[in-house]
Amino acid sequence: MPQLDLEKVLKLLQKYNQQHLLNFWEQLEPQRKKALLVQIDRLDLPQIDFWVKNVVLKTDSPCLKANIRAAPYYRAKPVNQQQERLYLKAITTGAEKIGSGRVAAFVVAGGQGTRLGFDGPKGDFPVSPVKNKTLFQLFAEQIAAVSKKHGFELPWYIMTSPINYQVTCEILEKNDYYGLSASNVFIFEQGTMPNFSPDGKILLTDKATISCSPDGHGGSLKALYKSGALDDLKNRGIEYISYFQVDNPLINIFDPLFIGLHCLDGSEMSSKAVRKTGPMEKVGNFCLIEDKVTVIEYSDLDEESAGAKKADGSYMFELGSIAIHLISTDFVERLNSQGFALPLHRAVKEIPYIDQAGNRIEPQEPNGIKLESFVFDALPLAKSSVILETLRDQEFAPVKNAAGVDSAESARRMMVERWAGWLEEAGVEIPRKADGPVDATIEIAHSFALDSEDIKNKLNQIPEIKARQEIYLE
Repeated sequence: MPQLDLEKVLKLLQKYNQQHLLNFWEQLEPQRKKALLVQIDRLDLPQIDFWVKNVVLKTDSPCLKANIRAAPYYRAKPVNQQQERLYLKAITTGAEKIGSGRVAAFVVAGGQGTRLGFDGPKGDFPVSPVKNKTLFQLFAEQIAAVSKKHGFELPWYIMTSPINYQVTCEILEKNDYYGLSASNVFIFEQGTMPNFSPDGKILLTDKATISCSPDGHGGSLKALYKSGALDDLKNRGIEYISYFQVDNPLINIFDPLFIGLHCLDGSEMSSKAVRKTGPMEKVGNFCLIEDKVTVIEYSDLDEESAGAKKADGSYMFELGSIAIHLISTDFVERLNSQGFALPLHRAVKEIPYIDQAGNRIEPQEPNGIKLESFVFDALPLAKSSVILETLRDQEFAPVKNAAGVDSAESARRMMVERWAGWLEEAGVEIPRKADGPVDATIEIAHSFALDSEDIKNKLNQIPEIKARQEIYLE
C-alpha cells in the first residue's frame, strides 16, 4: 500500500461525513494507526455515501410495481403424461450431468450458532437424531454417497465469513473432511460491509477498527469470483452449482430432476420452492415482475397482496423461497465480468461499537444498520429461470432457533419422519403413536440410502423396528 497522507485522508473523510473514524488518532500506537489507515484506504467512500443516502437513511418499504403476477413453476409430481415424460427425461439428463462431474455442491456457511446457544460455526452444530452428526458431516456424507452412486467424486465449495473461516478449516481438517478428498473441498471467505449508525456514520468496533459484517448470501456470487473458486470450477469442467444454506439438514444436494429441468429449459439460475403454510408465512414470495422471476420478501408484501387469489381460488403467491438454487457457472462469470451489483437491504441490528468518548457499548436493543445482499436478487438478471416445487417434509427443515419453530428439535423430528416415510414406502412397518408421530428414533446414513428407492433394494438389511427403539441404518 502506498504511503497515505493523513491530511488528504482527513479531507476525504470530511467530504463524505465520516471524519469521526479518526477521532482517536492521537491515542493510537503507530502500528494501530497504520492498520486503521489501511482499512480506510479500502473503503469505497463515494459508493458508501450512495448507500448511506439511498439505503441506510431510507426507512420506507420499496414500492412494488403494479404488474406483479404469479410465477409459473413445475409441480413436485408431474400433472399429466406429457409432463411425466418430461420429468423422466430431466432425471436422465440430471443423472448424466452428475455422473460426468458437471455439478458441484456449494454451501453458504458464514453463520455462527449463536441463536442455537452454540459457540462455533453453525455447520459444526450436531443435529442428527441418533448419531448426533453435525450439519457439515451430513452434507459431506451425502456428497460421498452421491459420488459413489454416480461414479464421480464431486467437489464441495464452502463459503464462510471472516469470523469463522479459520475455525471451519480446522474443523474440516480435524475430521479428515469426513471422508472426502481434501483436494475436492474448497473453502473461502465472503466479503464484508461496514456497519452504520442510524444517521449514516460508519461504526467503530474499537478505536482503530471499523465495524464490519458479512455482506449477505448475495455476496456469494462475487466471492466465488474473487476467491478463485469460479476459476477452480471452470477448470474442473463444472457447469452447474448446487447452492444451499448451512442450516438445512434435509437438503437434497444433487437432485437429478432439478438439475435436468434446469438444463432442458436452458436456465441460468433456478430455484426450489415449497407451498406456503399461509399467505403471511415469513418466507420470500416467488412472482413475476416484467416477465422476470423475482422474490419479494415477506416484509415487503402487504397483507392484501399476500392474500390475493387466482381464479381457481388458490393464493397468487403460494410459493415460498427456501434458499435452494441451481446456478450455471457461465451465469456467475457473466455477472462478474459485467461488474454487477445486487441491491442492498438494510437490517436494524444490535451492533457493539465505540461511542464518542471511546467507551465500548454493548447494546441491548437494535442500534445500528447492517447492509446485505440476497442471492435471490440475481434471479431477474438470469435470461431464463426455472422454479421446481418440492415437498417441505422432504427437503426443508431449517435449524435457526434454540427451541420451537425451525429449531434443532423440529428438524430432528422432520428427519425421523422423512426416514420413517421412506421405510414405510418400501413396506417396512413403523411404530407410531396414537396421534400419528413415529414412536421410534430413526436415522439412516446417506451411505445406506439417498431416497426411498434405495431402501427397497436393502429390505433384507433392515431389522424389525419396535416402539421407542433407537435405530441407525448404515
